[in-house]
Amino acid sequence: MVILAAEGGHEPSPLAVEWIEVVLALIVFGILFFAVVKYVVPNFEKTYAERTSAIEGGLAAAETKQAEADAKLAELEQQLSEARHEAARIREEAREQGAAIVAEMREQAQAESARIVDAGKAQIDAERQQAVTSLRAEVGTLATGLAGRIVGEALEDDERQARVVERFLAELESADTVGKDA
Repeated sequence: MVILAAEGGHEPSPLAVEWIEVVLALIVFGILFFAVVKYVVPNFEKTYAERTSAIEGGLAAAETKQAEADAKLAELEQQLSEARHEAARIREEAREQGAAIVAEMREQAQAESARIVDAGKAQIDAERQQAVTSLRAEVGTLATGLAGRIVGEALEDDERQARVVERFLAELESADTVGKDA
């Protein structure tokens, strides 16, 4: 303050403009502006253009990939649908074959059962016939011996013996039939 008071007595205003500083600031600003416009802005523009083309290329590639993925998905869905139809057809065929096998096995079992029953009936008939024949012979022998004792003479003649046995058995069968009817 002492120096200022000695120079003229008044103090410089803090708002006062120093024209030399303004001119120097404008020159420095112009140089910096020129350098930025000449060197920095083209690099930014170049980087911006590269990024824009990369993004647009990426979007186009993504759209292409999406279209391919959609087509592949549709193809896979159609294959899956075909596979499901094929599986259903195979299951139906298997069900039909199973039913046919069951029916065939049932028929075979019924045929085998009928064969066994018929064989059993034939065996029973054969055994009955054998028993009847055996009983006729035994009854004939007993009847002949008994008749010979009753009559007092021997019935050794085979022809006579056969007639007596047949008549005796016929009487027995008719008595048996009458007894069953009653």
